[in-house]
Amino acid sequence: MKQIAVLGLGRFGISVACSLEQLGVEVMGVDKSEEKVAEIAPQITHAVQADLLDSEAIDSLGLRNFDVVVLSIKNIEISCLTTISLKDHGAKFVVAQSSGDAHAKILDRIGADKVIMPEKDMGARIARNLAGNNIIDYMELSSRHSLMEINTPEDWIGRTLKENNIRSKHGVNVVAIRSGKNLQVSPGSDDIIHDGDILVVIGENSAIDKLCKYDKNRRK
Repeated sequence: MKQIAVLGLGRFGISVACSLEQLGVEVMGVDKSEEKVAEIAPQITHAVQADLLDSEAIDSLGLRNFDVVVLSIKNIEISCLTTISLKDHGAKFVVAQSSGDAHAKILDRIGADKVIMPEKDMGARIARNLAGNNIIDYMELSSRHSLMEINTPEDWIGRTLKENNIRSKHGVNVVAIRSGKNLQVSPGSDDIIHDGDILVVIGENSAIDKLCKYDKNRRK
């Protein structure tokens, strides 16, 4: 069973810890606050009170044995010092929450394996969903590429992927087609797009942005 430690039990940390537990992951939640530890204890595998700035406390947690350590602390100084301590104590993979771009750059330089900005990521996701009438869901894969689920634009219906020439015209690739409960992964160029199909597309963010506006503009 995968083991993940979540350090910092604020609103985001608690949400991550409880969601992981529900997915069958063995979770240890850690916070300096007795109240927060007591609150989450019934919901996860282990809940521990510890001062993350105490090197001996970090060592006693055995974090080197966990597959992933999620650091959910917005305070820049504590976050950075804890990240350094985690790597010094042999943490395999550290996912650190950032409160902004400058914080993210520091975390990246001092050894965090992955840096996340929940508010920024969610803001971008919501904005893209609201910007296009045909967008169902959106996920940024990197600073340059995104994955998006869209309702089929009207002028694509009844035509094959090849006939729509989606890659050449729009710069994105259709990696899956969902028709009702059926999901077709890696569809062929001769597969026909039907009314009601949901397309999963991947591409550079600039191409994704243009596609967001495509069907919306055609409906005006």
